[in-house]
Amino acid sequence: MTASSSIPIPFLQDLGIEVVESGNGLAEVQLILAERHLNSWHVAHGGVVMTMLDNVMSLAGRSLDPDIRSGVTIEMKTSFMQPGGTEGARLMAKGRVLHASSSIYFCEGELWNESRLVAKAAGTFKFIRKAEVAKRMSTS
Repeated sequence: MTASSSIPIPFLQDLGIEVVESGNGLAEVQLILAERHLNSWHVAHGGVVMTMLDNVMSLAGRSLDPDIRSGVTIEMKTSFMQPGGTEGARLMAKGRVLHASSSIYFCEGELWNESRLVAKAAGTFKFIRKAEVAKRMSTS
C-alpha cells in the first residue's frame, strides 16, 4: 500500500471499503457486504458498486505520483452485468490506469464477486496535486 492510499475519505470509511493494494497505476479495494449495502432485492446496491469502482480507479491514478493529493472524477461509465452479491459476500474492485498526461488520467475498473464479473467501468480523472490544494486553501 502506498501513501496515496492512506488519505482518509470519511464516506469510504463509513461504507467499510478497504484498500488491498495500490501502486504503479494499479489498485485493489474490497468490501464485505452488510445489510446496509443492499437494495430492496437484498443484493449489493448499484451505488455501492459504482462507489467502489470510482474509488479504485482514482486510487490507481493517485498511485502514479506521491505528489498527487486527489483524483477528481470528470466522467465515469459503468456497465452492470449481474447482481453484486448478498450479505456476507466479499466484493473486490480492481483498477488500472490506461493512460496519464500531466493533469488527466484514464482508467478502467472491474468489480468481482469471487469469480463472477459484476460490473465494469471506465473513467476520466483530473489530478489534484498537494501544492494546488495548499494554494486553494490559502486563497479561500
